[in-house]
Amino acid sequence: MEKESAGTSGSSVTPERRELREKIIESIASTMDLYGVNHSFGQLYGIMYFEDRPMTLEEMKDFMNMSKSNMSYAVRALTESRMIYKLDEKKDRKDQYVAETDFFRTFRNFFGAKLQREIDVMLSSIREVSPDLSEIVLSRQTQADEREQALRDLHKLQHAEQYYIWLQGFVDRMQGGDFFEEKE
Repeated sequence: MEKESAGTSGSSVTPERRELREKIIESIASTMDLYGVNHSFGQLYGIMYFEDRPMTLEEMKDFMNMSKSNMSYAVRALTESRMIYKLDEKKDRKDQYVAETDFFRTFRNFFGAKLQREIDVMLSSIREVSPDLSEIVLSRQTQADEREQALRDLHKLQHAEQYYIWLQGFVDRMQGGDFFEEKE
């Protein structure tokens, strides 16, 4: 935001509107920071949100006054979370990117991906260790105290597994658009 302001390329933006946009861009960045997204990545998303055209990596780098490697990392992170998209068509042999401007879709994409990652990691671990805990519980060689503790652990993991099964259903419904009506 240091070099230019959002949406200024190819169009006239009054100083007043530029200032208002910058407040929103900063709010977007601060909000994204709450969810673990680098503040400058949030600023980049905010700038692209107000752009009325695709941007190249070089343009983004100039807008943000960032190094090319940091900009590549930011673009990769925002692309992976589907907050920005790489277009098929190139500009002067350079990739072009555009922001997802539908906040409902952005929410669904961002949180859906984060929750799905949590579900996959946790269910995999739970399902990997549960059989071993069951063996400890059922083994005749297991001391009574150890069996009791292993059984408690197993019950906790069964409860956690039920939560992650529920969470998977929630994510599936959210990805399907069940929780919000998108206005096109």
